[in-house]
Amino acid sequence: MPQSAPRDHQAERPAGYLFAHFAGEHRPDGERIRFALSDTPRMDRWTELEDVPPLAPVGGGARDPYLVRAADGSGFHLLATDLRIHGGAGWEQAIAHGSRDLLVWHSADLREWDGPHRVEVMPEQAGCVWAPEAVYDPDREEYLVFWASTVYPDDDPGHESPSYQRMYRAATKDFRTFGEARVWVDKGYPVIDSTVVEHEGWFYRFTKDERLPGTADAPDAKFVFVERSRDLTAPAYEPVAQGVGRGAGGLPGLAHAEGPIVLPAPDGRGWLLLLDEFLGRGYVPFRADRLDSPVWLPVADPEFCVLPPGLRHGSVLPLTAAECAGLRSPAPAGA
Repeated sequence: MPQSAPRDHQAERPAGYLFAHFAGEHRPDGERIRFALSDTPRMDRWTELEDVPPLAPVGGGARDPYLVRAADGSGFHLLATDLRIHGGAGWEQAIAHGSRDLLVWHSADLREWDGPHRVEVMPEQAGCVWAPEAVYDPDREEYLVFWASTVYPDDDPGHESPSYQRMYRAATKDFRTFGEARVWVDKGYPVIDSTVVEHEGWFYRFTKDERLPGTADAPDAKFVFVERSRDLTAPAYEPVAQGVGRGAGGLPGLAHAEGPIVLPAPDGRGWLLLLDEFLGRGYVPFRADRLDSPVWLPVADPEFCVLPPGLRHGSVLPLTAAECAGLRSPAPAGA
């Protein structure tokens, strides 16, 4: 069903969805992980799960959550960025001297979360680890975890020389022990926020072009591009689409887009792409008939997918009927 599950689960239609998200650095409590439930397959009605406490390290922040269903059915994992901007030293400090850890939680039921556990995945030359996600690799029977990092030369311990965000990757089987981090996407300019979905033997990768807009050599800056490969760990993917989020077919687009979420459309026809128009409308839905489509159109039917306002970069996990019922029911007394 979800992208991290084995192939034979992907054909199942979900009974509902769980949206993990954060609110933003504009409020003191905004950089905590929160959950919203849509207990219908239409994805048009959401309820904030107030009895599931927000997740964050003590005295710190957690952003960009990503929900992972364990491929063996043993439970769930949650990855997040170890970062708090509100009341901190600002974005430049976070880019060059931020955390080199992933935040990881584990759960059996999506209610009770064990964590956060910090896992250091980058060496001292790295300036940050942002927006971690994961996808199950059925051929290797392991997960590929990936994130964005700036990296500086060995002779620059102060991280003062120019750098840019690249996507790194590492393998894990249990989200506790990780293999060596390796460069995965390096375009020669900054990219962040990759997400991957597997379909019919192809791995489709959606990534944000983080260049500054307004220059001739960066026409798709601050929007999403799509690539694909038969091999998940391949050093190069073939291009599929550019500038996703701008709008097409006479429909208006976004001012900018990040935090892509990709999943089968709730009506069973094609695919849904959610893009975060940060400092704007928040998440806005787009759709296409195929993952290899060169064009993604804004969703015109307001009843097809209605997203609550105020949700920042997160992830959506399709749910079974039993999982929806478990989240819908009040937490046991004393829990």
